[in-house]
Amino acid sequence: MTATVQPPESVTWRVHIDRSMWVGGVRSLMLQALHPMAMWGVWQNSNFQEDPLGRLQRTADFVGMATFGSHEEIDALAAKVRGIHRSLRILNHDTGKKERLDQPELLLWVHCAEVYSYLEVARRAGLPLTDAMADRYLDEQRHTATYVGLHAEDVPGSVAEMEDYLASMRPQLRVTEEAAATVRFLLWPTMPENLKFLNPGKPGYFPFGALCYYSLPGWARRMYGTLPEVPQPAVTAALRSFRTTMSTLPERVHDYAFAKPTRDMLERARRRLAAEGYDVGKGLYGLRDPRRWPAPRPLVAA
Repeated sequence: MTATVQPPESVTWRVHIDRSMWVGGVRSLMLQALHPMAMWGVWQNSNFQEDPLGRLQRTADFVGMATFGSHEEIDALAAKVRGIHRSLRILNHDTGKKERLDQPELLLWVHCAEVYSYLEVARRAGLPLTDAMADRYLDEQRHTATYVGLHAEDVPGSVAEMEDYLASMRPQLRVTEEAAATVRFLLWPTMPENLKFLNPGKPGYFPFGALCYYSLPGWARRMYGTLPEVPQPAVTAALRSFRTTMSTLPERVHDYAFAKPTRDMLERARRRLAAEGYDVGKGLYGLRDPRRWPAPRPLVAA
């Protein structure tokens, strides 16, 4: 497997640089938790109970590295993640047996719930993507799925394929005690160490957590039944308002939500792209604008 560095011209870049990703990330954890084995894998092999927001931060760090890192950085990360997954086991509470965490079926569920959450939330929050671009994003994410040990050809690569896959998975999903606790944690989280300064404003986090919950598919919300239903047009309006507000944050301030190694990687990405001719005067976020891309090189006749 060779890492693919996603350029600013890719749909992956457009989606993953978008500020709606924070809602998409929390939503994906809530959706992933509906798979009992996937949820038990997280519950038994991490400190998620004490630090659910830290889990989100680590997921964001992985996505950031996989999107904006260099070939060498992505290859090193992918090898590390696959090694960790190979070493971990899950106690299946239904059978009493221990199973491998790196089962393709579990890895596929986590990948699909994650990337489709990013895509659906971004589009609903106002990121302008055509249907063809949405399909291209999922096709690009097939390669990212290989970083965790999946085969690209086994991963849904279009919106239609993704929706068929999610529909096929629904009979296997249920709300375990751990899944219900996960949603409660994500509505009222423990802050990771570098965000402890936000604790006094933690009551203000609840509307964000609720927005993530309400962005779930209707069938998932009905399964959880954690919060009373609200009109979905209001949820869409709130998503668009969140995206607009977050887009005003200076990039360096926004980057502080990542761990320091990821912040350092983003700085290296700025330097690398500047050396390739991209105009990074407005940061990585500014590279959504094609006018900041290098001019196409003229073709040279053989």
